[in-house]
Amino acid sequence: MAYEHSDRADFTALKLLIAGGFGVGKTTLVESVSEIRPLRTEEQLTEASRPVDDLKGVATKTTTTVAMDFGRITLRDDLALYLFGTPGQDRFWFVWDELATGCLGAVVLADTRRLADSFPAVDYFESRGIPFIVAVNCFDGLRSHTPEAIAGALDLSAGTPVLLCDVRDRESGKDVLISLVEHVLSQA
Repeated sequence: MAYEHSDRADFTALKLLIAGGFGVGKTTLVESVSEIRPLRTEEQLTEASRPVDDLKGVATKTTTTVAMDFGRITLRDDLALYLFGTPGQDRFWFVWDELATGCLGAVVLADTRRLADSFPAVDYFESRGIPFIVAVNCFDGLRSHTPEAIAGALDLSAGTPVLLCDVRDRESGKDVLISLVEHVLSQA
């Protein structure tokens, strides 16, 4: 469904963050679900970034988000989600506070090959009282883990949803976003 600007009083636009570590699939999630051509701030990785960007588990990665990704998806005639993908490296985290302003909640994307990279995002949202869910991006050929095992490994608060997904698949990505909105509504 294409989105058109609406001055209708019954139209709601919700701001959501897509966060997580470097190379976890944030840009891919925004791209796969967005009904508009996403705004991307991807730049090529350079030799200068080699000492600070850990490519373990993502050796074929050639670009990185340096500010944000932006996309939009309309779920109903009266409801649209504005998606803001955060940069993953520590050196770009100063952007997170601006992106988090006014957000309803967040998806923390996780990669079981580098699960420890999820801790900073989990800590960020917990410390600010921003509702979040964890979505584990199931890359090809990886041994799967149960959501319960991942929740335990991340030491999540009881009731924090953990989902398995494939961010390349539009329907899987939409399911993640719907789960986030449902989780936020259940907290109200």
